[in-house]
Amino acid sequence: MIRPSATRIALIYPELLGTYGDGGNAIVLAQRLRWRGLRAEIVEVPAGEVVPADCDIYLLGGGEDEPQVLAADGMRRNRSLLRAVSGGAAVLAVCAGYQVIGATFPAGNGQIHDGVNLIDVETRRSFEPPDAPPPPRAVGDIVVEPSPQLGLPTLYGYENHGGRTRPLPGFRGIPLGTVRVGVGDGTPARTDGVVDGKVIGTYLHGPVLAQNPALADLLLTWVHGPLAPLDGPREVGILRDARAHALAEG
Repeated sequence: MIRPSATRIALIYPELLGTYGDGGNAIVLAQRLRWRGLRAEIVEVPAGEVVPADCDIYLLGGGEDEPQVLAADGMRRNRSLLRAVSGGAAVLAVCAGYQVIGATFPAGNGQIHDGVNLIDVETRRSFEPPDAPPPPRAVGDIVVEPSPQLGLPTLYGYENHGGRTRPLPGFRGIPLGTVRVGVGDGTPARTDGVVDGKVIGTYLHGPVLAQNPALADLLLTWVHGPLAPLDGPREVGILRDARAHALAEG
C-alpha cells in the first residue's frame, strides 16, 4: 500500500561507512520514489548518535577497519536497527556494512570483533588453515547472477575488500547471487551477498543501486508494495550494456 507520509531512508554513520561513495544509494532510492510522485526523506545518522528506529530503509556502506569497529560498537549499544528490522524495515549493507551486520568480522590487527547479529554470517581474512597463505585482496569488477527467486537482472559493481564471508549453521536466507566475474564472498560456493527477509548484504560498490536500479526497486517494493515501473534515464541501460560487452571481451 502506498503511504501518504515520506519514506524515511537512513544513511548510517556516513563518515565511518562512506569510503567508497555508497551514500549515493540513498540518493538513488529517494529519486526513484520522487519520479513516481512519492515523498522521500534522507536521514543522515552521524557517528555517535542513536540510530532512529522509525525509518523505512537503512543503508550501510564500506569503510576501513577502525571505523568499521566503531560503527559496530555504536550499533550494538542501542540496537535500534534490530528493532526497526523486526518492525518491517529494509536494509542494504555494502562491504564493511555487510560484515558489520553479521556475527563477527576481523579488524586490521587480526582481532575478531562482534557484529550486530542482524544476519547469520561470519567474516574472516581467510577460512583456509592458519599455515596457508592469505588470499589476495578482492579488487575490481564484479558481476553477479541473482538468485532466481529475486526476479532481478544481472548485477554489476566493483569490489574492494580483504574479507571472506560465509553463512553460519542455521542461516535461513539465500545468496544474493552467483559470482560470474570477481570474488564476492570468496567461498567455494562462488556467491556474493545474502538476502534474509528484507535485509540485503553484498560486496558490490558502484554505488550498487545506481548501476542496478532493479535492485533499488526491490527494496522499495518491500516498503511500499508494487510500484509503477519506471523507464529511468537511458544512460543507465547504455552503461550497463557497455559494461557487459567490455567484460565479455575480457
